[in-house]
Amino acid sequence: MQVMRGWATRNAPWVGLVSILGSAQEASAGDYEGTPQVAEFVGEMTRDYGFAGEQLMGVFREAERKQAILDAISKPAERVKQWNEYRPMFITDARIARGVDFWRQHEAVLARAEQEYGVPAQVIVSIIGVETFFGRNTGNYRVIDALSTLGFDYPPRAEFFRKELREFLLLAREEQVDPLTLKGSYAGAMGLPQFMPSSFRAYAVDFDGDGHINIWTNPDDAIGSVASYFKRHGWVAGEPVVSRADVRGDQVDEGLTAGIEPTKTVGELRALGWSSHDALRDDMPVTAFRLEGDNGSEYWMGLKNFYAITRYNRSVMYAMAVHQLSEQLVQARGVK
Repeated sequence: MQVMRGWATRNAPWVGLVSILGSAQEASAGDYEGTPQVAEFVGEMTRDYGFAGEQLMGVFREAERKQAILDAISKPAERVKQWNEYRPMFITDARIARGVDFWRQHEAVLARAEQEYGVPAQVIVSIIGVETFFGRNTGNYRVIDALSTLGFDYPPRAEFFRKELREFLLLAREEQVDPLTLKGSYAGAMGLPQFMPSSFRAYAVDFDGDGHINIWTNPDDAIGSVASYFKRHGWVAGEPVVSRADVRGDQVDEGLTAGIEPTKTVGELRALGWSSHDALRDDMPVTAFRLEGDNGSEYWMGLKNFYAITRYNRSVMYAMAVHQLSEQLVQARGVK
């Protein structure tokens, strides 16, 4: 991650711009140079956020439209519909072993994050494991290319990705890094924890105190940022994540939650034939869901911390994979 000083403001020249991009005369025309959408976007960034327009246009001269990104986001994903297919994708011996190694390698930092934010070390490790296999798969697209391609050439979600492009340029200015060097997924998710730029600016932290937030190659910052994210999304220290339920009667499925929000209460579910394996208050809000496991249907109650995980990725199966991988990590490491 190349650190720069004072770039892209009206009053502070972008030091090193010419050496990185070449002179304006030598710079080859990019896919977005001169397009009305980009000109309008640059005008907004200049007017609303004080960027230097010509310097910002220099970035877009280098940005490239990637058809592979449009293909990836447009092609319907082959959805894994059942839990017994989804779970083995993330809870594997290799991921558990690598997770234990990652935990041991960064034990002190994880302990500090748990102390400061109340988020268990195993949950932080699990998130990084599920998202990028502990940094193995962080994405190979330049973020500027991904967000420009989707912001200007993918109408169904162009507004969202232009917002993320704005956030990306702001974070690059704030962190004083060259926006042409940062890489991520085809959708612009970045670093070990795969933060979108808006999440980076809202929740990422400089956890090692070096004056910069680097979630790409600095595990300390990635760990602290994941913990910060969960704390800000309602994680409650010491509280459980889910509770397995037994069910009986013909009204059981009436208790299933539509969506991921905890809109049912334990008492309402009990009246419909649900009984928790744990002592839960009747007024406790939960997300009630059913998964199809290897041995048939499983009924679960997701608690407040479960909902916090779904704020990272709005999927019940994702949250369960993170939770169960965290349990496997504890067991493999021998931590009580």
